[in-house]
Amino acid sequence: MKIFGGVKSLLTLVFVMLLPGGMAGNAHAQSTHPNLIIVLCDDLGYGDLACYGNKVVKTPHLDQFAAEGIKFTRCYSAAPNCSPARTGLMTGRTPYRAGIHNWIPYNSPMHVRKQETTLATLLQKSGYQTCHVGKWHMNGNLTDDRYPQPTDHGFDWSFGTQNNALPCHKDPVNFVRNGKAVGPLKGYAADLVTDEAIRWLDQERNDGAPFFLYVAYHEPHEPIASDHKYAKLYKAQGKPSIYDPEVSSFQAHHGNITQMDAAFGKLLAHLEKRGLRNDTLLFFTSDNGPAITNAHPHGSTGGLRNKKGSVYEGGIRVPGILQWPRVYRTSQVLDVPISGVDVLPSFCHVAGVVPPQSLNLDGASFIGALGGRPILRNKPLYWQFHAARGEDQVAVIKDNWKLVGQFGGGSLPPHGDIFAEHQKRIHNAELTRYQLFDLSVDETTDVRQEHASIAAPLENYMQRIFKSVQADNPTWPAWTWPREEGKLIRAYVDSLKAK
Repeated sequence: MKIFGGVKSLLTLVFVMLLPGGMAGNAHAQSTHPNLIIVLCDDLGYGDLACYGNKVVKTPHLDQFAAEGIKFTRCYSAAPNCSPARTGLMTGRTPYRAGIHNWIPYNSPMHVRKQETTLATLLQKSGYQTCHVGKWHMNGNLTDDRYPQPTDHGFDWSFGTQNNALPCHKDPVNFVRNGKAVGPLKGYAADLVTDEAIRWLDQERNDGAPFFLYVAYHEPHEPIASDHKYAKLYKAQGKPSIYDPEVSSFQAHHGNITQMDAAFGKLLAHLEKRGLRNDTLLFFTSDNGPAITNAHPHGSTGGLRNKKGSVYEGGIRVPGILQWPRVYRTSQVLDVPISGVDVLPSFCHVAGVVPPQSLNLDGASFIGALGGRPILRNKPLYWQFHAARGEDQVAVIKDNWKLVGQFGGGSLPPHGDIFAEHQKRIHNAELTRYQLFDLSVDETTDVRQEHASIAAPLENYMQRIFKSVQADNPTWPAWTWPREEGKLIRAYVDSLKAK
Protein backbone atom coordinates (compact mmCIF):
# COMPACT_ATOMS: atom_id res chain seq x y z
CA MET A 1 0.00 0.00 0.00
CA LYS A 2 1.30 3.45 -0.84
CA ILE A 3 0.20 4.99 2.46
CA PHE A 4 2.90 3.25 4.52
CA GLY A 5 5.24 5.52 6.45
CA GLY A 6 4.64 8.94 7.93
CA VAL A 7 2.93 9.75 11.20
CA LYS A 8 1.43 6.63 12.72
CA SER A 9 -1.59 8.30 14.30
CA LEU A 10 -2.55 9.94 11.02
CA LEU A 11 -2.24 6.68 9.14
CA THR A 12 -4.30 4.85 11.72
CA LEU A 13 -7.05 7.43 11.17
CA VAL A 14 -6.77 6.87 7.42
CA PHE A 15 -7.09 3.10 7.97
CA VAL A 16 -10.25 3.62 10.01
CA MET A 17 -11.73 6.01 7.45
CA LEU A 18 -11.14 3.49 4.67
CA LEU A 19 -13.26 0.87 6.39
CA PRO A 20 -16.75 0.15 5.02
CA GLY A 21 -18.83 3.25 4.76
CA GLY A 22 -16.02 5.48 6.09
CA MET A 23 -16.74 4.35 9.62
CA ALA A 24 -15.66 7.50 11.43
CA GLY A 25 -18.67 8.84 13.33
CA ASN A 26 -20.49 5.53 13.69
CA ALA A 27 -20.09 2.61 16.09
CA HIS A 28 -16.83 1.49 14.51
CA ALA A 29 -15.11 4.77 15.26
CA GLN A 30 -15.54 3.95 18.95
CA SER A 31 -13.98 0.47 18.63
CA THR A 32 -11.14 0.10 16.13
CA HIS A 33 -9.84 -3.15 17.59
CA PRO A 34 -12.20 -6.00 16.74
CA ASN A 35 -11.29 -9.55 17.63
CA LEU A 36 -9.67 -11.41 14.73
CA ILE A 37 -9.80 -15.10 13.85
CA ILE A 38 -8.28 -17.09 11.00
CA VAL A 39 -9.58 -20.63 10.52
CA LEU A 40 -7.33 -22.50 8.10
CA CYS A 41 -8.02 -25.99 6.75
CA ASP A 42 -5.44 -28.33 5.26
CA ASP A 43 -5.83 -29.63 1.68
CA LEU A 44 -9.47 -28.50 1.50
CA GLY A 45 -10.24 -28.02 -2.21
CA TYR A 46 -12.30 -25.33 -3.87
CA GLY A 47 -15.04 -27.88 -4.54
CA ASP A 48 -14.96 -29.69 -1.18
CA LEU A 49 -17.78 -27.76 0.54
CA ALA A 50 -21.49 -27.85 -0.17
CA CYS A 51 -21.57 -24.04 -0.28
CA TYR A 52 -19.04 -24.21 -3.13
CA GLY A 53 -21.11 -26.65 -5.14
CA ASN A 54 -20.29 -30.09 -3.73
CA LYS A 55 -23.44 -32.22 -4.06
CA VAL A 56 -22.37 -34.97 -1.66
CA VAL A 57 -20.38 -33.58 1.27
CA LYS A 58 -22.31 -32.37 4.30
CA THR A 59 -21.06 -29.07 5.74
CA PRO A 60 -24.11 -27.43 7.36
CA HIS A 61 -22.23 -24.99 9.64
CA LEU A 62 -19.99 -23.65 6.90
CA ASP A 63 -22.94 -23.48 4.50
CA GLN A 64 -24.81 -21.27 6.96
CA PHE A 65 -21.66 -19.25 7.64
CA ALA A 66 -21.31 -18.59 3.90
CA ALA A 67 -25.02 -17.85 3.41
CA GLU A 68 -24.91 -15.21 6.15
CA GLY A 69 -21.44 -13.85 5.36
CA ILE A 70 -19.18 -12.90 2.49
CA LYS A 71 -18.19 -15.73 0.15
CA PHE A 72 -15.24 -15.20 -2.18
CA THR A 73 -15.38 -17.11 -5.44
CA ARG A 74 -11.78 -16.19 -6.31
CA CYS A 75 -9.91 -16.71 -3.08
CA TYR A 76 -6.36 -18.01 -3.50
CA SER A 77 -3.86 -19.58 -1.15
CA ALA A 78 -0.45 -17.94 -0.93
CA ALA A 79 1.21 -21.06 -2.41
CA PRO A 80 0.32 -24.47 -3.87
CA ASN A 81 1.28 -26.42 -0.76
CA CYS A 82 1.51 -26.37 2.98
CA SER A 83 4.44 -24.57 4.60
CA PRO A 84 4.81 -21.87 1.90
CA ALA A 85 1.08 -21.12 2.03
CA ARG A 86 1.15 -20.69 5.82
CA THR A 87 4.23 -18.51 5.57
CA GLY A 88 2.55 -16.22 3.04
CA LEU A 89 -0.55 -16.03 5.23
CA MET A 90 1.41 -15.04 8.32
CA THR A 91 3.90 -12.64 6.66
CA GLY A 92 1.97 -11.05 3.78
CA ARG A 93 4.96 -11.91 1.58
CA THR A 94 5.63 -14.34 -1.25
CA PRO A 95 6.96 -17.31 0.77
CA TYR A 96 10.13 -17.76 -1.31
CA ARG A 97 11.25 -14.38 0.04
CA ALA A 98 11.35 -16.06 3.45
CA GLY A 99 13.15 -19.10 2.04
CA ILE A 100 10.20 -21.47 2.42
CA HIS A 101 10.47 -23.43 -0.81
CA ASN A 102 8.30 -26.42 0.00
CA TRP A 103 6.69 -28.29 2.88
CA ILE A 104 8.96 -28.59 5.92
CA PRO A 105 9.77 -32.12 7.14
CA TYR A 106 10.48 -32.94 10.75
CA ASN A 107 13.85 -31.52 11.87
CA SER A 108 14.48 -29.76 8.56
CA PRO A 109 16.65 -26.64 8.93
CA MET A 110 14.16 -24.71 6.80
CA HIS A 111 12.01 -22.37 8.93
CA VAL A 112 10.45 -18.93 9.08
CA ARG A 113 13.34 -16.91 10.46
CA LYS A 114 13.14 -14.60 13.46
CA GLN A 115 13.68 -11.52 11.30
CA GLU A 116 10.40 -12.18 9.47
CA THR A 117 7.58 -10.08 10.90
CA THR A 118 4.30 -11.94 11.25
CA LEU A 119 0.72 -10.81 11.57
CA ALA A 120 0.70 -12.11 15.15
CA THR A 121 3.76 -10.02 16.05
CA LEU A 122 2.23 -6.83 14.65
CA LEU A 123 -1.04 -7.42 16.48
CA GLN A 124 0.67 -8.46 19.73
CA LYS A 125 2.72 -5.26 19.75
CA SER A 126 -0.51 -3.32 19.29
CA GLY A 127 -2.16 -4.80 22.36
CA TYR A 128 -3.78 -7.95 20.98
CA GLN A 129 -3.69 -11.23 22.87
CA THR A 130 -2.66 -13.96 20.48
CA CYS A 131 -3.19 -17.72 20.29
CA HIS A 132 -2.28 -20.45 17.80
CA VAL A 133 -3.97 -23.85 17.88
CA GLY A 134 -3.47 -26.67 15.38
CA LYS A 135 -0.96 -27.27 12.63
CA TRP A 136 2.07 -24.93 12.62
CA HIS A 137 4.38 -26.21 9.85
CA MET A 138 6.62 -23.16 9.72
CA ASN A 139 9.60 -24.89 11.35
CA GLY A 140 10.94 -28.42 11.75
CA ASN A 141 10.38 -29.04 15.46
CA LEU A 142 8.09 -27.41 18.02
CA THR A 143 10.14 -28.59 21.00
CA ASP A 144 13.60 -27.47 19.80
CA ASP A 145 14.51 -23.93 20.83
CA ARG A 146 17.07 -23.69 18.03
CA TYR A 147 14.09 -23.03 15.78
CA PRO A 148 12.01 -19.86 16.07
CA GLN A 149 8.78 -21.03 17.70
CA PRO A 150 5.23 -19.63 17.59
CA THR A 151 6.07 -17.58 20.69
CA ASP A 152 8.97 -16.02 18.74
CA HIS A 153 6.51 -15.04 16.04
CA GLY A 154 4.01 -13.17 18.19
CA PHE A 155 1.85 -15.87 19.79
CA ASP A 156 1.25 -15.71 23.54
CA TRP A 157 -0.10 -19.27 23.50
CA SER A 158 0.47 -22.23 21.18
CA PHE A 159 -0.95 -25.74 21.04
CA GLY A 160 -0.39 -27.83 17.97
CA THR A 161 1.80 -30.01 15.80
CA GLN A 162 4.89 -29.38 13.70
CA ASN A 163 3.15 -30.90 10.65
CA ASN A 164 0.42 -33.55 10.63
CA ALA A 165 -1.44 -35.04 13.56
CA LEU A 166 0.28 -38.40 14.04
CA PRO A 167 -0.08 -41.23 13.60
CA CYS A 168 -3.42 -39.95 12.26
CA HIS A 169 -6.27 -37.64 13.28
CA LYS A 170 -7.46 -40.10 15.95
CA ASP A 171 -5.65 -40.12 19.32
CA PRO A 172 -2.59 -38.14 18.16
CA VAL A 173 0.67 -38.40 20.09
CA ASN A 174 2.62 -35.39 18.78
CA PHE A 175 0.87 -32.25 20.05
CA VAL A 176 3.00 -29.60 21.76
CA ARG A 177 1.78 -26.89 24.14
CA ASN A 178 4.01 -23.83 24.52
CA GLY A 179 7.17 -25.78 23.64
CA LYS A 180 6.42 -28.84 25.77
CA ALA A 181 5.30 -32.18 24.32
CA VAL A 182 1.83 -33.05 25.60
CA GLY A 183 2.02 -36.81 25.00
CA PRO A 184 -0.75 -39.13 23.76
CA LEU A 185 -4.19 -37.56 23.56
CA LYS A 186 -7.64 -39.09 23.22
CA GLY A 187 -10.02 -37.82 20.60
CA TYR A 188 -9.89 -36.43 17.08
CA ALA A 189 -7.67 -33.60 15.92
CA ALA A 190 -10.46 -31.17 14.96
CA ASP A 191 -12.09 -31.53 18.36
CA LEU A 192 -8.79 -31.29 20.26
CA VAL A 193 -7.86 -28.10 18.40
CA THR A 194 -11.30 -26.55 18.88
CA ASP A 195 -11.44 -27.45 22.56
CA GLU A 196 -8.04 -25.83 23.16
CA ALA A 197 -9.19 -22.67 21.38
CA ILE A 198 -12.28 -22.55 23.60
CA ARG A 199 -10.22 -23.21 26.73
CA TRP A 200 -7.86 -20.38 25.82
CA LEU A 201 -10.78 -18.03 25.21
CA ASP A 202 -12.30 -18.91 28.57
CA GLN A 203 -9.31 -19.43 30.85
CA GLU A 204 -6.09 -17.99 29.45
CA ARG A 205 -6.93 -14.64 27.92
CA ASN A 206 -7.80 -11.33 29.51
CA ASP A 207 -11.33 -10.22 28.67
CA GLY A 208 -10.18 -6.60 28.60
CA ALA A 209 -8.08 -6.80 25.44
CA PRO A 210 -8.85 -7.76 21.83
CA PHE A 211 -7.60 -11.13 20.65
CA PHE A 212 -6.20 -12.77 17.54
CA LEU A 213 -6.89 -16.51 17.28
CA TYR A 214 -5.28 -18.66 14.58
CA VAL A 215 -7.09 -22.02 14.28
CA ALA A 216 -5.26 -24.35 11.88
CA TYR A 217 -7.23 -27.56 11.38
CA HIS A 218 -5.44 -30.67 10.11
CA GLU A 219 -8.45 -31.81 8.09
CA PRO A 220 -8.70 -33.25 5.47
CA HIS A 221 -4.93 -33.82 5.07
CA GLU A 222 -3.69 -37.39 5.34
CA PRO A 223 -3.26 -39.53 7.40
CA ILE A 224 -7.05 -39.33 7.69
CA ALA A 225 -9.13 -40.84 10.48
CA SER A 226 -12.71 -39.77 11.10
CA ASP A 227 -15.24 -40.49 13.81
CA HIS A 228 -17.59 -43.11 12.42
CA LYS A 229 -20.63 -40.99 13.23
CA TYR A 230 -19.39 -38.68 10.45
CA ALA A 231 -17.78 -41.22 8.14
CA LYS A 232 -20.90 -43.38 8.01
CA LEU A 233 -23.04 -40.49 6.85
CA TYR A 234 -21.65 -41.50 3.45
CA LYS A 235 -21.97 -44.69 1.43
CA ALA A 236 -18.89 -46.88 1.21
CA GLN A 237 -17.05 -46.34 -2.07
CA GLY A 238 -13.64 -47.40 -3.26
CA LYS A 239 -11.04 -49.28 -1.25
CA PRO A 240 -10.88 -49.33 2.54
CA SER A 241 -9.06 -46.46 4.21
CA ILE A 242 -5.53 -47.57 5.06
CA TYR A 243 -5.79 -45.68 8.37
CA ASP A 244 -9.21 -47.10 9.31
CA PRO A 245 -10.14 -50.27 7.41
CA GLU A 246 -13.64 -50.28 8.88
CA VAL A 247 -14.65 -47.50 6.49
CA SER A 248 -13.86 -46.77 2.86
CA SER A 249 -11.41 -44.06 1.85
CA PHE A 250 -14.39 -42.10 0.47
CA GLN A 251 -16.22 -42.26 3.81
CA ALA A 252 -13.09 -41.31 5.72
CA HIS A 253 -12.32 -38.30 3.52
CA HIS A 254 -15.83 -36.89 3.35
CA GLY A 255 -16.47 -37.68 7.00
CA ASN A 256 -13.27 -35.82 7.85
CA ILE A 257 -14.62 -32.66 6.23
CA THR A 258 -17.96 -33.04 8.01
CA GLN A 259 -16.13 -33.57 11.31
CA MET A 260 -14.14 -30.38 10.74
CA ASP A 261 -17.40 -28.58 9.92
CA ALA A 262 -18.90 -29.77 13.22
CA ALA A 263 -15.84 -28.53 15.13
CA PHE A 264 -16.09 -25.18 13.34
CA GLY A 265 -19.76 -25.00 14.34
CA LYS A 266 -18.79 -25.67 17.95
CA LEU A 267 -16.33 -22.77 17.86
CA LEU A 268 -18.95 -20.43 16.39
CA ALA A 269 -21.50 -21.48 19.00
CA HIS A 270 -19.03 -20.74 21.79
CA LEU A 271 -18.22 -17.31 20.39
CA GLU A 272 -21.95 -16.62 20.32
CA LYS A 273 -22.41 -17.89 23.88
CA ARG A 274 -19.62 -15.64 25.16
CA GLY A 275 -20.97 -12.60 23.32
CA LEU A 276 -17.84 -12.44 21.15
CA ARG A 277 -19.12 -13.18 17.70
CA ASN A 278 -20.65 -9.82 16.84
CA ASP A 279 -17.39 -7.87 16.95
CA THR A 280 -15.13 -10.64 15.68
CA LEU A 281 -13.87 -10.71 12.11
CA LEU A 282 -13.50 -14.39 11.20
CA PHE A 283 -11.94 -15.53 7.93
CA PHE A 284 -12.19 -19.19 6.90
CA THR A 285 -9.98 -20.60 4.14
CA SER A 286 -7.60 -23.42 3.12
CA ASP A 287 -3.84 -23.66 2.65
CA ASN A 288 -4.02 -25.08 -0.91
CA GLY A 289 -6.07 -27.20 -3.26
CA PRO A 290 -6.97 -30.85 -2.70
CA ALA A 291 -4.24 -33.50 -2.58
CA ILE A 292 -6.23 -36.23 -4.44
CA THR A 293 -3.83 -39.04 -3.55
CA ASN A 294 -3.91 -42.77 -4.26
CA ALA A 295 -4.99 -43.43 -0.68
CA HIS A 296 -7.76 -40.79 -0.70
CA PRO A 297 -8.55 -39.67 -4.27
CA HIS A 298 -11.72 -37.87 -3.24
CA GLY A 299 -10.92 -34.16 -2.90
CA SER A 300 -12.50 -31.79 -5.38
CA THR A 301 -11.26 -28.71 -7.23
CA GLY A 302 -14.77 -27.96 -8.44
CA GLY A 303 -13.63 -28.56 -12.02
CA LEU A 304 -10.54 -26.34 -11.87
CA ARG A 305 -7.29 -27.36 -13.57
CA ASN A 306 -4.88 -29.64 -11.68
CA LYS A 307 -4.61 -29.97 -7.86
CA LYS A 308 -2.37 -29.34 -4.83
CA GLY A 309 1.20 -28.60 -5.89
CA SER A 310 0.19 -26.72 -9.04
CA VAL A 311 0.16 -23.01 -9.86
CA TYR A 312 -2.92 -23.68 -11.98
CA GLU A 313 -6.29 -22.86 -10.44
CA GLY A 314 -6.91 -26.27 -8.88
CA GLY A 315 -3.74 -25.95 -6.83
CA ILE A 316 -4.25 -22.45 -5.47
CA ARG A 317 -7.93 -21.44 -5.64
CA VAL A 318 -9.58 -22.31 -2.33
CA PRO A 319 -12.70 -21.53 -0.30
CA GLY A 320 -12.70 -18.14 1.38
CA ILE A 321 -15.53 -16.99 3.65
CA LEU A 322 -15.62 -13.97 5.96
CA GLN A 323 -17.95 -12.70 8.65
CA TRP A 324 -17.84 -9.62 10.82
CA PRO A 325 -21.48 -9.40 11.96
CA ARG A 326 -21.36 -5.92 13.50
CA VAL A 327 -20.08 -4.36 10.29
CA TYR A 328 -21.36 -6.58 7.45
CA ARG A 329 -24.98 -7.40 8.14
CA THR A 330 -25.94 -8.59 4.65
CA SER A 331 -24.50 -11.52 2.74
CA GLN A 332 -22.37 -11.07 -0.37
CA VAL A 333 -20.74 -13.19 -3.05
CA LEU A 334 -17.57 -11.48 -4.31
CA ASP A 335 -15.76 -12.39 -7.52
CA VAL A 336 -12.67 -10.29 -6.80
CA PRO A 337 -9.31 -12.12 -6.56
CA ILE A 338 -7.76 -12.14 -3.10
CA SER A 339 -4.85 -14.18 -1.73
CA GLY A 340 -3.39 -15.45 1.52
CA VAL A 341 -0.75 -12.71 1.31
CA ASP A 342 -3.60 -10.19 1.61
CA VAL A 343 -4.62 -11.39 5.07
CA LEU A 344 -1.88 -9.56 7.00
CA PRO A 345 -2.57 -6.13 5.46
CA SER A 346 -6.34 -6.72 5.69
CA PHE A 347 -6.31 -7.70 9.36
CA CYS A 348 -3.93 -4.86 10.16
CA HIS A 349 -6.31 -2.55 8.31
CA VAL A 350 -9.29 -3.33 10.54
CA ALA A 351 -7.13 -3.34 13.69
CA GLY A 352 -5.70 0.11 12.95
CA VAL A 353 -2.17 -1.31 12.75
CA VAL A 354 0.22 0.18 10.19
CA PRO A 355 2.75 -2.41 8.91
CA PRO A 356 6.26 -0.97 8.48
CA GLN A 357 7.12 -0.14 4.89
CA SER A 358 10.33 -2.15 5.33
CA LEU A 359 8.33 -5.39 5.29
CA ASN A 360 8.09 -5.27 1.48
CA LEU A 361 4.62 -6.78 1.53
CA ASP A 362 3.33 -8.56 -1.56
CA GLY A 363 -0.30 -8.43 -0.45
CA ALA A 364 -2.81 -5.60 -0.10
CA SER A 365 -5.84 -5.01 2.10
CA PHE A 366 -9.04 -6.42 0.61
CA ILE A 367 -11.27 -4.66 3.16
CA GLY A 368 -12.30 -1.96 0.68
CA ALA A 369 -13.65 -4.65 -1.65
CA LEU A 370 -16.13 -5.70 1.03
CA GLY A 371 -17.71 -2.28 0.60
CA GLY A 372 -17.63 -2.33 -3.20
CA ARG A 373 -14.35 -0.50 -3.75
CA PRO A 374 -11.35 -1.81 -5.72
CA ILE A 375 -8.35 -3.36 -4.02
CA LEU A 376 -5.47 -0.91 -4.24
CA ARG A 377 -2.60 -3.14 -5.34
CA ASN A 378 0.89 -1.98 -6.20
CA LYS A 379 1.55 -5.32 -7.90
CA PRO A 380 -0.43 -8.25 -9.27
CA LEU A 381 -0.79 -11.43 -7.25
CA TYR A 382 2.19 -13.76 -7.66
CA TRP A 383 2.99 -17.45 -7.11
CA GLN A 384 6.23 -19.41 -7.48
CA PHE A 385 6.78 -23.12 -6.88
CA HIS A 386 9.76 -24.94 -8.35
CA ALA A 387 8.37 -28.43 -7.66
CA ALA A 388 5.05 -27.60 -9.33
CA ARG A 389 2.81 -30.18 -10.92
CA GLY A 390 2.19 -29.44 -14.58
CA GLU A 391 4.40 -27.58 -16.98
CA ASP A 392 4.54 -24.14 -15.34
CA GLN A 393 6.05 -22.97 -12.05
CA VAL A 394 5.25 -19.23 -11.82
CA ALA A 395 1.96 -17.35 -12.11
CA VAL A 396 0.61 -13.83 -11.81
CA ILE A 397 -3.03 -12.75 -11.80
CA LYS A 398 -4.44 -9.33 -12.57
CA ASP A 399 -8.23 -9.14 -12.81
CA ASN A 400 -9.29 -12.03 -15.09
CA TRP A 401 -5.88 -12.37 -16.71
CA LYS A 402 -3.47 -15.06 -15.59
CA LEU A 403 0.08 -15.32 -16.90
CA VAL A 404 2.03 -18.52 -16.21
CA GLY A 405 5.74 -19.01 -16.76
CA GLN A 406 8.10 -21.94 -17.06
CA PHE A 407 11.62 -22.29 -15.74
CA GLY A 408 14.39 -23.64 -17.91
CA GLY A 409 14.67 -27.32 -17.10
CA GLY A 410 11.08 -27.56 -15.87
CA SER A 411 9.96 -28.51 -12.38
CA LEU A 412 12.06 -30.12 -9.68
CA PRO A 413 10.97 -33.67 -8.78
CA PRO A 414 8.36 -33.90 -6.01
CA HIS A 415 10.06 -33.55 -2.64
CA GLY A 416 9.56 -32.13 0.82
CA ASP A 417 13.11 -31.63 1.91
CA ILE A 418 15.72 -29.14 0.73
CA PHE A 419 18.70 -30.39 -1.27
CA ALA A 420 21.78 -28.41 -2.24
CA GLU A 421 21.29 -29.09 -5.96
CA HIS A 422 17.68 -27.91 -5.74
CA GLN A 423 18.70 -24.69 -4.03
CA LYS A 424 21.26 -24.06 -6.73
CA ARG A 425 18.62 -24.46 -9.43
CA ILE A 426 16.24 -22.18 -7.57
CA HIS A 427 18.86 -19.43 -7.27
CA ASN A 428 19.96 -19.77 -10.91
CA ALA A 429 16.60 -20.39 -12.59
CA GLU A 430 15.46 -18.32 -15.56
CA LEU A 431 12.02 -17.95 -17.06
CA THR A 432 11.91 -19.33 -20.59
CA ARG A 433 8.26 -19.40 -21.67
CA TYR A 434 4.95 -17.69 -20.96
CA GLN A 435 1.28 -18.43 -21.51
CA LEU A 436 -1.66 -16.10 -20.95
CA PHE A 437 -5.13 -17.25 -19.94
CA ASP A 438 -8.41 -15.39 -19.72
CA LEU A 439 -9.88 -16.94 -16.58
CA SER A 440 -13.35 -15.72 -17.48
CA VAL A 441 -13.16 -18.25 -20.35
CA ASP A 442 -10.82 -21.09 -19.29
CA GLU A 443 -7.30 -21.98 -18.18
CA THR A 444 -6.37 -24.12 -21.16
CA THR A 445 -6.39 -21.74 -24.13
CA ASP A 446 -3.25 -19.63 -24.48
CA VAL A 447 -4.31 -16.16 -25.70
CA ARG A 448 -0.91 -14.49 -25.38
CA GLN A 449 -0.56 -13.76 -29.09
CA GLU A 450 -4.02 -12.21 -29.37
CA HIS A 451 -3.51 -10.06 -26.26
CA ALA A 452 0.13 -9.05 -26.47
CA SER A 453 -0.59 -5.64 -24.93
CA ILE A 454 -1.86 -7.38 -21.78
CA ALA A 455 0.79 -10.09 -21.70
CA ALA A 456 3.82 -7.79 -22.09
CA PRO A 457 3.46 -5.80 -18.84
CA LEU A 458 2.61 -8.95 -16.91
CA GLU A 459 5.74 -10.64 -18.27
CA ASN A 460 7.85 -7.65 -17.23
CA TYR A 461 6.32 -7.74 -13.77
CA MET A 462 6.85 -11.48 -13.45
CA GLN A 463 10.52 -11.09 -14.35
CA ARG A 464 11.00 -8.22 -11.88
CA ILE A 465 9.40 -9.93 -8.91
CA PHE A 466 11.08 -13.24 -9.72
CA LYS A 467 14.51 -11.58 -9.66
CA SER A 468 13.55 -9.77 -6.46
CA VAL A 469 12.50 -13.03 -4.82
CA GLN A 470 15.70 -14.73 -5.95
CA ALA A 471 17.71 -11.97 -4.29
CA ASP A 472 15.78 -12.30 -1.02
CA ASN A 473 15.79 -16.10 -0.94
CA PRO A 474 18.18 -17.56 1.70
CA THR A 475 20.21 -20.76 1.29
CA TRP A 476 19.69 -23.49 3.86
CA PRO A 477 22.35 -25.95 5.06
CA ALA A 478 22.43 -29.36 3.39
CA TRP A 479 20.88 -32.17 5.40
CA THR A 480 19.39 -35.66 5.25
CA TRP A 481 15.74 -36.08 6.21
CA PRO A 482 15.36 -38.32 9.30
CA ARG A 483 12.05 -39.86 8.34
CA GLU A 484 10.45 -40.02 11.79
CA GLU A 485 7.04 -39.02 10.50
CA GLY A 486 6.97 -41.71 7.84
CA LYS A 487 8.13 -44.32 10.35
CA LEU A 488 5.35 -43.44 12.79
CA ILE A 489 2.67 -43.63 10.10
CA ARG A 490 3.98 -46.95 8.76
CA ALA A 491 4.11 -48.44 12.27
CA TYR A 492 0.49 -47.40 12.82
CA VAL A 493 -0.66 -48.92 9.52
CA ASP A 494 1.27 -52.12 10.29
CA SER A 495 -0.46 -52.33 13.67
CA LEU A 496 -3.86 -52.11 11.95
CA LYS A 497 -2.90 -54.90 9.57
CA ALA A 498 -1.81 -57.07 12.49
CA LYS A 499 -5.19 -56.85 14.22
